Amino acid sequence: MVTSEAAPFVKTGGLADVLGSLPAALARAGEQVAVVLPKYRTAEIPSFERVWNRMPLYVGFRGFTVAIDQAIRDGVRYFFVDCPELYDRPGVYNERTGDYPDNHVRFALLNQAALSIARHIFRTDIFHGHDWPAGLLAPYLHFNHAGDPSFFGAKLILSIHNLGYQGNFPPYVLGELGLDRSLFRPGGLALHGQISFLKAGIVWSDLVTTVSPTYAREIQTPEYGFGMDDLLRARASSVAGILNGIDYAEWNPKTDPYLRAPYSPSDLSGKHYQKLALLEEMGLPFHRASDAEQPLIGIVSRFATQKGFELLGEIAAELAEAGVRVVALGSGEAEIEHMFRSMADSWPDRFAVRIGYDDALAHRIEAGADMFLMPSHYEPCGLGQIQSLRYGTVPIVRATGGLEDTVDDETGFKFTEYSSDALLEAIQSALAAWKDPRAWQMRMRRGMAKDFSWDAAAAGYQKLYRSMV
Repeated sequence: MVTSEAAPFVKTGGLADVLGSLPAALARAGEQVAVVLPKYRTAEIPSFERVWNRMPLYVGFRGFTVAIDQAIRDGVRYFFVDCPELYDRPGVYNERTGDYPDNHVRFALLNQAALSIARHIFRTDIFHGHDWPAGLLAPYLHFNHAGDPSFFGAKLILSIHNLGYQGNFPPYVLGELGLDRSLFRPGGLALHGQISFLKAGIVWSDLVTTVSPTYAREIQTPEYGFGMDDLLRARASSVAGILNGIDYAEWNPKTDPYLRAPYSPSDLSGKHYQKLALLEEMGLPFHRASDAEQPLIGIVSRFATQKGFELLGEIAAELAEAGVRVVALGSGEAEIEHMFRSMADSWPDRFAVRIGYDDALAHRIEAGADMFLMPSHYEPCGLGQIQSLRYGTVPIVRATGGLEDTVDDETGFKFTEYSSDALLEAIQSALAAWKDPRAWQMRMRRGMAKDFSWDAAAAGYQKLYRSMV
């Protein structure tokens, strides 16, 4: 597997969670798995050994000498490409001033390093690239290394975690990447006058996967295709959706070390006490005797336009008037951060927000809230709703991507139209259902009984792998 990030070593988003859990699930199922990623300055690698000291690599005519470090975790070999010139920086992809201008070289080198590792250290049957940083694996394998017997019979899968991030660069960098200019064409690397790493992976990989079945269908439409829907429809027979999972050892309300009051499907009493603790932690006033009359909605998310939170801002007054309280944790776009702060300032007894990311608090919000909100404009898979189901926190989601695939009428509430009116209607339906405690607990238990583990996802990938080899 080739990726730009993997938990717990380095993480900026959900991609890292996948690469921290899926490889281990595949190893448990009997596969031999290696993961290749850069050794960033910010990477936290408690223990590793150097397995290659001076590996010569080229990106175009530019030469690099890199070292390869290895860490073994849960039966998976993680190979870190140590190239300080490219990776010893404060950020992974960018800093506050913007993306690194040489990202095309940084991740082209990652792909070349993965091929060299497969040639010399870990012979592979299948290359599994993840998102645009692994997009050049396919053209490098098919064209630059076409005659290398090390790769005869090797197959290639590209997993799209979010089609909105495509790795697009100006066409003049083609020579810097060491790719033939004939590949810059509509049926190749070209996308709206630029070079697209992600498109390269889609065009020349043997199979393309996405992180949910519904998202696999959605990206073949103009609304969600980000300019690639024609290409993806042409490759429809080679596009598959496999739902992401979560680590049920980490996300378990019965054993969660971050909770003040653990609970389980057979004894839900601890969830009430966790709710009180969360209200206290977030600074929202409450009265223990009447607390059950006031529902609490939780949010843990990146604050991005994709996530649909502007819809929440449009109905904030209605929710406050209805007695709903909302606790939110996240960071991202300045406009959305400001929106949440303004809601907390306007209704300090109804809305509370923490800007940033706090893993322990994320667990406590999942456990302490009655409902979990994800009104996404699009959502390739989403993990928050799966975590909330595990914790008996009823999800309210828009019916898109993985949200559509994981939430049903028996476990949560969905709305289809992307509008604040539709969101308000879904929340009102949830509030009406919440007034029947017995039926609500049955809904909670049905969600907690669902199996969205990584072992289930790994079985889906194994089936694809077997079909390829």
